[in-house]
Amino acid sequence: MVVDVRDSSYNQIDNRNFLAPTGFKFSLTRSPKTAFFCNQANIPDLSLGVVDQPSYLRDIPTPGDKIAFGDLFIRFLVDEDLKNYMEMQKWIRGLGFPESIAEFNKFESGGVLPPRTTNERGDDIYSDGTLQILSSNLIPKFNVNFKDLFPVSLTTLTFDATDTDVQYFTADAEFKYTMYNITDLNGNAI
Repeated sequence: MVVDVRDSSYNQIDNRNFLAPTGFKFSLTRSPKTAFFCNQANIPDLSLGVVDQPSYLRDIPTPGDKIAFGDLFIRFLVDEDLKNYMEMQKWIRGLGFPESIAEFNKFESGGVLPPRTTNERGDDIYSDGTLQILSSNLIPKFNVNFKDLFPVSLTTLTFDATDTDVQYFTADAEFKYTMYNITDLNGNAI
């Protein structure tokens, strides 16, 4: 299909509402308690590598062939029983240096895993996640689907008896992943 850019209907924006930073819902298959209290998430950045093509006057930058995906960061409110915080901490501990092989086996079988969450490699150390973006009227518009997420950091919780105002704890978690895709609600690429 050839589009005539001189066509005025092609150049016009149909929806003139702005995207609000408060309109989102995050879900994480392996850690639903963390996702439930999520109050901040991001669509990670992309960067394309550049290759310099030698020239007798100056090197000419040309597009590379690999895309680097930025990390996914989420912030969540910590519940009073530390259930969501411990979901993340146990996940990271299980990925790191368990104290024994039995601990790693317990970790693999201990995640909250609905049917068919074991990935193609046969392990349960990864999780898929979805960041659902909502319209200004809080109606779901599209999804950012993450494949093979795993946490790489979790922030500390600092208790301070000198605080006069109660500020409820939030924790930040950083994730690596294989790929993310932005799709409509039916799973079709946008």
